[in-house]
Amino acid sequence: MTVDRTQVLRSAAALLSRKSTATMDEVARAAGIGRATLHRHFAGREALVRALEEMGIQELEAAIDAAALDEGQADDAVRRLVAEVEPLGPLLSFLVGENQLFEGDQQNEGWARLDARVSRLFRRGQEQGVFRIDLTPAWLTEAFYGLVGAGAWAVQDGRLAAKEFQYMIVELLLGGARRSVEK
Repeated sequence: MTVDRTQVLRSAAALLSRKSTATMDEVARAAGIGRATLHRHFAGREALVRALEEMGIQELEAAIDAAALDEGQADDAVRRLVAEVEPLGPLLSFLVGENQLFEGDQQNEGWARLDARVSRLFRRGQEQGVFRIDLTPAWLTEAFYGLVGAGAWAVQDGRLAAKEFQYMIVELLLGGARRSVEK
């Protein structure tokens, strides 16, 4: 029997996004394979998380591309970005927590590249006069990731309706990031 590595990763992502402490045995069961088969593909949890990280980076990069961050007003680009990233919310939430355990002072080059792209969006918004200049683009990027992760958990726990995910994140993020016009 041939094992579809991508399907195993998707099954692992679905499980670990709901239960971040799942064991390799539980991951194997969720993927419909034996533990030995899982270990042939991923030597341990860290190898599995690294593979999930690479998948997450690729998918987030595709979402950022689809959101066309360089087009139009920056606040509209934020709306498009949240819409494109919504399906990745649970996986991103899991990866952010796991990366803090595995990376320490090192950051995957892919995350650095993605962070730079999102930060550029917030910097562009500052230059357009749309976003506050007292909040750094790096902080707004972290706030974006944090809100996406928190929103994903809230949807999974039933505290937020899935249809409200985009609205709640966009309104909170932009409500805090927008530059107010002095009267």
